[in-house]
Amino acid sequence: MKSSHFIAIFGFHLVASTLAANSKDLPQSAPNVVVILTDDQGWGDLSIHGNKNLKTPNLDSLAREGAMMEHFYVSPVCSPTRAEFLTGRYHLRGGVTSTSSGGERLNLGAITIAEVFQQAGYATGAFGKWHNGTQPPYHPRCRGFDTFYGFTSGHWGHYYSPMMEADDHLVKGEGYMSDDFTNHAMRFVEAHREEPFFCYLAFNTPHSPMQVPETYWSRFEDQPLEMRYREPDREDLDHTRAALAMCENLDWNVGRLLKKLDALALRESTIVVFFCDNGPNGNRWNSDFRGRKGSTDEGGVRSPLFIRWPNHIRASTRLPQISAAIDLLPTLSDLAGIAPIKPSSVDGVSLSDLLLGRSSSIAERVIFSHWNGRVSARSQNFRLDHQGRLYDMRADQAQREEVSTRFPGIRQQLKDAVERWKTEQQVGIQRPKRPFTVGDSDHHQTLLPVRDAQTTGKISRSNRFPNDAYLTGWTQASDLIQWPVEVRHEGLYEVRLWYTCAPENLNSLLELSFGGEKIRARVDEAWNPALQGAEQDRVPRQESLIKPFKPFPMGYLYLHKTSGDLRLKALDIPGSSAPDIRLLELKYVQNP
Repeated sequence: MKSSHFIAIFGFHLVASTLAANSKDLPQSAPNVVVILTDDQGWGDLSIHGNKNLKTPNLDSLAREGAMMEHFYVSPVCSPTRAEFLTGRYHLRGGVTSTSSGGERLNLGAITIAEVFQQAGYATGAFGKWHNGTQPPYHPRCRGFDTFYGFTSGHWGHYYSPMMEADDHLVKGEGYMSDDFTNHAMRFVEAHREEPFFCYLAFNTPHSPMQVPETYWSRFEDQPLEMRYREPDREDLDHTRAALAMCENLDWNVGRLLKKLDALALRESTIVVFFCDNGPNGNRWNSDFRGRKGSTDEGGVRSPLFIRWPNHIRASTRLPQISAAIDLLPTLSDLAGIAPIKPSSVDGVSLSDLLLGRSSSIAERVIFSHWNGRVSARSQNFRLDHQGRLYDMRADQAQREEVSTRFPGIRQQLKDAVERWKTEQQVGIQRPKRPFTVGDSDHHQTLLPVRDAQTTGKISRSNRFPNDAYLTGWTQASDLIQWPVEVRHEGLYEVRLWYTCAPENLNSLLELSFGGEKIRARVDEAWNPALQGAEQDRVPRQESLIKPFKPFPMGYLYLHKTSGDLRLKALDIPGSSAPDIRLLELKYVQNP
């Protein structure tokens, strides 16, 4: 077998083994690393890039005090960018093909940047949005992070004290989510200030729903916008105002974290990285770039990248070379002095020599952007869009004038490169159907959200966007909810069903079954809270409103080590409906 996928995985395991062997040799001067990633914040949502609609002094300071990669590229949407950052490989080679229903999961054969640093002796923590797998061993605590606080879904439906994961427990968050995530990141930094740490702070804003504290909204609610989208008639001004308000909150939180590093005397020993996961989630000012979130054009995939490391990276460094999220793993491991990453194990390249001033150039390359079968190719000077149109990015970053007839040779070279890339990436995709995993030898809790479930009959999701939706309309006993699962750790599991139920619909008899084993329980406690979210929304939402669901103890179910459908039935529905369902929680309690 000689596929690039095999070479990549073999290379990663070789690197991982080397790091494990060398972890005791980590020098005392090894730098800490803080990576800050925002969600749906475009390149243009920063004052340092010329946007006069908002002020982002703390984020701007990272560029002024460190380096700015002026042409840095990510994927058009959330989970693919996260996968590329985590592995240094294009998302297709990591098995990430969608943003929900299992397609967001990062292949288990991929070694993550967290594992690289963990095996080198670093304390590792992730705070915020994960979006690369929920159930162990896809969970962040199984992918190199010692601790995790946040949520694993693609988006969340309410930003004020919602349900969060804290390692292996479900807890209630504390206040506005971006503030909460920053608080936990700062506690992690303080707790590990005497040892090297790798801190990944992945905000979920300005992703919708557009909720932001009044302090920030009041600055924008009636503000005229000087900088507008390239087609002003297509811009939703209130959506833009809400996004900008959320970006200013992000900036404030980044400032708090930077002040914490200063207070702990960690400023000079910490590498701080900032970037975004895709283009803006609305038609708003983004220079004059074409495209937004979801697009493979410049506006959909160009992101800021700021890297600050005092006394190592010269202040106000501006680097014009094209670079991408796939470069961050080799770059950060190089800067940290960790064992070299073999070129065959990643698709990215190390930017460390550029950042440290040891070189002024890197090898000529092409960066590819992919989503939903559309592929765009970016060289240093040109972009070939997914329709095969060529643009001279030196003179036309807005992609307004096609130049294929002027540069037919370059167009053909990029078209050939795209075809080669497609072939290489297709070889790397693991195509077998992947069930949802239950049970892990080290992490005993498994969460099965209804996002990952299949339904029959009239049961429906509360919204077409599944990530924060719940199941409702369960009116027929013949209908069922099922999860295709693979039980990886056999034994007895405690089962809790997160539900709501109106008093008039009490006493539905539910049955959960798998592999010949089953348990039954009647829902005998009413829990019927009102829907939340609309009162905090600054603009009407597309996502589902949510409810504070409550755990109902169904009992204990023995799960055999096999694959099949985990089925939830309502054998008896005395009222008009069985409970609304958000989540099935399984907790391993005993060996066979």
